[in-house]
Amino acid sequence: MRILVLGAGGTGGYFGGRLAQADVDVTFLVRDARAAQLQRDGLVIKSPLGDAQFPVAHVTADALPALAAAQPFDVVLLSCKAYDLDSSLDAIAPAVGANTTVFPILNGLQHYAALDAHFGAANVLGGLCFISAMKGEGGEVLHLGKAASITFGERRGEADSPRTLALAALFQQAGVQFEHARDIALAQWSKYSFLTALAAATCLMRGSVGAIVAAEGGRDFMIALYRECVEVAKASGVAVPETAQVTMLEHLTRPGSDLTASMLRDLQSGQRVEAAHIVGDMVHRAAHAGLRAPRLETAWIHLQVFEANSAG
Repeated sequence: MRILVLGAGGTGGYFGGRLAQADVDVTFLVRDARAAQLQRDGLVIKSPLGDAQFPVAHVTADALPALAAAQPFDVVLLSCKAYDLDSSLDAIAPAVGANTTVFPILNGLQHYAALDAHFGAANVLGGLCFISAMKGEGGEVLHLGKAASITFGERRGEADSPRTLALAALFQQAGVQFEHARDIALAQWSKYSFLTALAAATCLMRGSVGAIVAAEGGRDFMIALYRECVEVAKASGVAVPETAQVTMLEHLTRPGSDLTASMLRDLQSGQRVEAAHIVGDMVHRAAHAGLRAPRLETAWIHLQVFEANSAG
């Protein structure tokens, strides 16, 4: 299986890098400066699960059409930020042939409409990941914490398919924790409801889970906020299991926890945030279902004002 990874930043760099490290046929689509860096230093991974430095195949946009024509790609791994989705679709388009699978691991669900429109729903796999990673100042892939798992599955309900079985074999070969989900919608909504509650709360309050639940009324706020997200999932046809809800609420209400959303870290460092793709989309789905979600709505208003102020 021949895989193209868009970018060699935190998430794509980590999962694509682990595959390449295990001799899987992986090529990174990168800009000129990153290509020069990879040519000079190779891909550098700093991780609690093991550091690594090794050469990787890479290609720039101008050379991609010829490369894809000579050696078609079976899978394109897409891990961009939501606000870069449009440019990312244009970037990978030359590599997506009739038999190429696009495998997105972005946060949220909103991106599937654009992917389906560009490449056809049958060519777009369901996917998500759990990892905190970023590209360091020297170009190294910095894996923060020990969580690093990837989930994938067919969106049309098939339990198995040749492409998902092949991906499962590759991630097993690479020693990467993965889930070959039989119900990818359930996996996606379970993560999306948790992530939205975490992002909405920590951005709105500018603090960690521990700081929020230590405040008077904070624990009840977190519980009610998460319940709003779960109700949207239910209205969308996916019932998050009670066992999963208990686990997620434990993370969202743990005293002393330093857990925050990556959106808060981006916000505090002055970077763009995926507010519309995560919190805004959940609010819009709630409204479409006729649900009131006052805590989500408050967080969404707050994030819109923040973005407007940041834009000057």
